[in-house]
Amino acid sequence: MKSRFHVTGMTCVACQKKVAEKIMDIDQVKEVEVSLETGLAQIKSNTRLNAEDISNLLGSKYSVDEAIYSSVKTKNSKLKQLTPLLLILTYLIAGTLFLSYKISATPQRGMYIFMGLFFIVFSFFKFLDYQGFPDSFKRYDPLAKRIPGYAEIYPFIETFLGIAYLAELKLPLVLLITLIILSFTTFGVIRVLLEKSEIECACLGTAIKLPMTEATLIENTIMLSMSSILLIDYFF
Repeated sequence: MKSRFHVTGMTCVACQKKVAEKIMDIDQVKEVEVSLETGLAQIKSNTRLNAEDISNLLGSKYSVDEAIYSSVKTKNSKLKQLTPLLLILTYLIAGTLFLSYKISATPQRGMYIFMGLFFIVFSFFKFLDYQGFPDSFKRYDPLAKRIPGYAEIYPFIETFLGIAYLAELKLPLVLLITLIILSFTTFGVIRVLLEKSEIECACLGTAIKLPMTEATLIENTIMLSMSSILLIDYFF
């Protein structure tokens, strides 16, 4: 029987090794593989294990959650899982088109409106489960893994960026910040997709469970493209 768990709290190779050894000490366990990068523990055992048992075994330093996504996903199930994200993007596009029409916005200003709405809405969903977001974000974002406190302030950064885009404040700086943080996040997403790791996407926080898929990469790529176009347009 195969089980998958997300283990939060591993900070080094020694932690990874310790977690793997403790899980392997369970009588029913035949094989265990622990990833430091994603926090995913994949276990083969004779009987079903649960997150509470693993958590009690590892101690208070680590928190354990069951990985909810199976390794086999049909196109239909993936589409169903992504429905909240697709609905939100549809509403953002509709809102952008409506506001752009009402104020007769140029295409450039329309992009600023979309990016502003995007960051405000996505930061809102991160605040819905503010306590759970940092651990989920650290599983794939390189900056969140290496800079203490970055994951905790990230929702506030998104809120600031959203307001700045809508108010058109300090646009060159805001565009540059957007390019930097999304470039790192996109790199982490690409690595997860290439490794075929089964982790949740934290783009809508953790209150809404979303799998890490190509849709996340497309979403980030669109925002990076807009930032690049607007930054070039601003100076040239």
